[in-house]
Amino acid sequence: MGIDADILGPDGWHAALAALDWQVDLGVTEIVGEAPVDRYGLPDTLKPQPAAAPAVTAPVVTPSTAGLDTVAVARDLAARAGSLAELRAVLEAFDLCELKRGAKNTVFADGNPAARVLILGEAPDRDEDAEGLPFAGRPGQMLDRMFAAIGLSRRGSDPATALYVTTVLPWRPPQNRDPEPGEIAMLRPFVERHIALVNPDVIVAAGNAACLCLLGKSGILRLRGTWATALGKPVLPMAHPARLLRNPAEKREAWADLLTLKARLG
Repeated sequence: MGIDADILGPDGWHAALAALDWQVDLGVTEIVGEAPVDRYGLPDTLKPQPAAAPAVTAPVVTPSTAGLDTVAVARDLAARAGSLAELRAVLEAFDLCELKRGAKNTVFADGNPAARVLILGEAPDRDEDAEGLPFAGRPGQMLDRMFAAIGLSRRGSDPATALYVTTVLPWRPPQNRDPEPGEIAMLRPFVERHIALVNPDVIVAAGNAACLCLLGKSGILRLRGTWATALGKPVLPMAHPARLLRNPAEKREAWADLLTLKARLG
């Protein structure tokens, strides 16, 4: 609807404004001309254009999803490491594991590399990820007390009484979930090379992921306390200290396993 202010007299603009308010109150949202518009006769640039289709983003193809044999790549890279320092550098540069993207630190190892006993844990938790060291926080304190009871320490300078600790996965899984079989398989070549470079007399497999990595099977309550062999080394499966914190009743079996280890070393 159009209103000519001259027709309404000197106060026509007041009337026009009142009419506009009235139309707004009625719900008018667009101004319509007095004559219809032939939109088919408009130039293309003035014709209403259809809404643009949403942009389609191509999926990001990472090396781990591009059909690459990540286990073969890891095996080749690990084999090139001639020392623990080189192995750590290779592992820190390895970008094919998605876990690395969400981790704060690469957790490599702690303790004395000359130790007779190597403890293989599962995967870093929040404390280990924050500190960049395996067996940190309460589980680490539990581990230190357990092995101190049989005269072993990761702070020991004498290989006979020292410990060396590392983990199957160097990066923390989201929400501390259990390591997946594919992740264990991908990182296993680095674990194997790590053990070969340290060359311990005995390996303690702490937890299901460590047993799955070294022995190809899990079920720690069934495996614990029974010696096995992996990579040419004697392996003693034991409950992970974090499990013992959740299940104090299992500490008795853990103590029996520690005595078994002490007898083997003696």
